[in-house]
Amino acid sequence: AVFRSTAISRCRFVNLPRLITSSRQVRKFSSSDGAHVSSISSVGFRLSRSGRFTGETDPLMEKFNASIGYDKRMWQQDITGSIAYAAALGRAGLLKPEEVKSLQDGLRKVLKEWQDGTFELKAGDEDIHTANERRLTEIIGPVGGKLHTGRSRNDQVVTDVRLWLRDEIKELQKHYKALIACVTDRAEKEIDFLMPGYTHLQRAQPIRWSHWLMCYAWQWRRDAERLADVYKRVNMLPLGVGALSGHPFGIDRAALAADLGFDGVIQNSLDAVGDRDFILEFLQSGSLSMVHMSRFAEDLILYSSSEFGFVSLADAYSTGSSLMPQKKNPDALELLRGKSGRTIGQMVGLLVTVKGTPSTYNKDLQEDKEPLFDAADTLRACVQIAHGVAATLQPRPDRMLAALDLPMLTTDLSDYLVRRGVPFREAHHVAGAAVKMAEQRGCSLDKLSGADLRTLHPLFGDDAAKAGPGGMWDFEAAVER
Repeated sequence: AVFRSTAISRCRFVNLPRLITSSRQVRKFSSSDGAHVSSISSVGFRLSRSGRFTGETDPLMEKFNASIGYDKRMWQQDITGSIAYAAALGRAGLLKPEEVKSLQDGLRKVLKEWQDGTFELKAGDEDIHTANERRLTEIIGPVGGKLHTGRSRNDQVVTDVRLWLRDEIKELQKHYKALIACVTDRAEKEIDFLMPGYTHLQRAQPIRWSHWLMCYAWQWRRDAERLADVYKRVNMLPLGVGALSGHPFGIDRAALAADLGFDGVIQNSLDAVGDRDFILEFLQSGSLSMVHMSRFAEDLILYSSSEFGFVSLADAYSTGSSLMPQKKNPDALELLRGKSGRTIGQMVGLLVTVKGTPSTYNKDLQEDKEPLFDAADTLRACVQIAHGVAATLQPRPDRMLAALDLPMLTTDLSDYLVRRGVPFREAHHVAGAAVKMAEQRGCSLDKLSGADLRTLHPLFGDDAAKAGPGGMWDFEAAVER
């Protein structure tokens, strides 16, 4: 009852000391308490099928259960976490200094094998954790079995994923920074280019090409900001809570978090092993990023078509047709657009997986890594491809300017009256009447005189009909207005 009330009261006040992760006090065991420290006596031992099981696993089940095919990409993070965990066991008095050194030296040898491409996976290596521990034990012997003391694959795997994802977010931030810098540089250099702005895919008002470029620069900046916000929740340590109820030997989790560069520890042990919010947040952020990529691509697909001709795409990001030799297809952009659906699908799929699981760890959560890895790979590739497209495309300002027409300035005509105190609704109606007058006369708007406009409203001056530079019907002046 005391534990229950304490946990509830602390949950209400987040500034109080961290939540208790276990309801019982445990004594610290020294490394001499051999009965309490597990070991692996033979190489090739199936770590997940110890003394509890006697029958052989169905080979199909082994394949169905294994994740080594995709989680092996976390080899570096798994070894990094284990090196730090060995030090934590040493600080807790569970390992002698020479045992800590043996474990860490052995892990670095395993790391070197991965780096050199000489690490060999073997039967029984169902995931990256068992593979690395198996190889460690081959190198240093039974002391390798002490590495897993107090640790579960439940807290180990989610630690690996967090380590991997925070590295990935850092890389993505670099690519976003480069993409945004590329687009803003172009916007500054090409600020004089005018083009039609569109709503409903209909010509609306004149804008600057730079304004269109910066529209996406701002979206990508928000994408980068969202990643930075997700990073804060990714960079919290789950390691040191065991399978679900806390660490039986009371290791110093704060020191372990500092060793691994985490900002803090996850306070509730049940939450630590079962939380996949940080992956879902990344997928949600990535999905929105890919929506922005898709819209960017769609604009440029249209603008590069013969019907628009506003830009020409570099050959490096275009392909030809297998049948029609004249074709230059915007395949890079079409793939940017298409891969957005793939990333959104990964997010929705994992949401549906997680929503059906009870608290703490369940094997369903093994399904978190493939959508995460695929979405991260897709997003990183797409940001780089978008950068390449943006850096190499050639705008065609002559085609952009030719697409501007005078009806796009009708809003400026209504604004003229608004500046003279006419209510907007009335001014809007008068401007529409001017368009109708020009259509009935079969002339363009700039051919209407000040006298013509005054038949529609007495506050029109002759300057409202000015067609030269700086006048009502000058596109450059309109953009500046």
